Amino acid sequence: MELELRHLRVLCAIADAGSVGRAAADLGYSQPAVSSQLRRIERHFGEPLFERGRTGVRPTPYCVDVVAQARDVLTRAAAIGHRPSADGARARRTVRVAATNSPVLSGMVARVRARLPDVALAVSSVYASSRIVELLEDGAVDAAVAADYPGRELAHSGAVTHRGIVTEPTFVALPARHRLAHRPQIPLAELADEAWFLTPDDGAGWPGVFHTACETAGFSPVAVHEFLGDQMQLQGMIADGLGVSVVQATLRPIPEVVIRPLAGTPLWCRYVLAWRRDAVAGEVADTLFQCACAAYRELAGRSPHLRDWVTRTWRGAGGGA
Repeated sequence: MELELRHLRVLCAIADAGSVGRAAADLGYSQPAVSSQLRRIERHFGEPLFERGRTGVRPTPYCVDVVAQARDVLTRAAAIGHRPSADGARARRTVRVAATNSPVLSGMVARVRARLPDVALAVSSVYASSRIVELLEDGAVDAAVAADYPGRELAHSGAVTHRGIVTEPTFVALPARHRLAHRPQIPLAELADEAWFLTPDDGAGWPGVFHTACETAGFSPVAVHEFLGDQMQLQGMIADGLGVSVVQATLRPIPEVVIRPLAGTPLWCRYVLAWRRDAVAGEVADTLFQCACAAYRELAGRSPHLRDWVTRTWRGAGGGA
């Protein structure tokens, strides 16, 4: 089989949808037709590209690289022969996006550029989710990626709406030589004597939810360092044994750092897409949401510690092997 653009589109659609059935619906094909195409594509590459599960499929690490290259090819192919009109700059819509410290932003923006070439995203970094809500309410931004926590959902007026992208467990980053680094999961109580690196107050419930979890575990942190900066710098300090940190489940550790789930999953974080109803059309909001979800699925596919946690949790809930 010679690889064609239609095969790349099928591959990207499955990766974005996380399901062969949903990809078929998005493409307007039957599910058997897409399944047949996927088998041919996998035969071309000589190995499975997706891991099958009860709720859908997720790309293998190899597939993540293939899909990234496929998106680049499709974007370049779509641009062949296109000449910008004299008023092209004026015709292009700009959507102002504020984003908190979220891992989905880069992948979301790249996908939106490919799927909505007439929409320009102007992105600004805003850490506090409470400030993001203020900017949306004031009309200073049109859309945003923000964070909240179970039981402390994002509050806003009727001028703004939101959809949850993902609710993920919060993990802990430790030095690779830490006494607990060999454990597959770590009880929060066993970290009672550690120094912690924590991001500042985000106006949405953090770090209050962390301190509440510590109290429930029977301790109060002995030392807390407020840190909002480069993740590589944070991991460097953890590797040097200066403290530990709760981290996003998709964070890629450096060789001297390990990332482990917390036993019982006492901490969760939800990422949401929020937008002004009068500023973002429904189809644009849908595309932003789909691209954010696809970006997260790709990140999760690259995260072995998150995949292991999902597998153990699924089996523990009776999902089988």
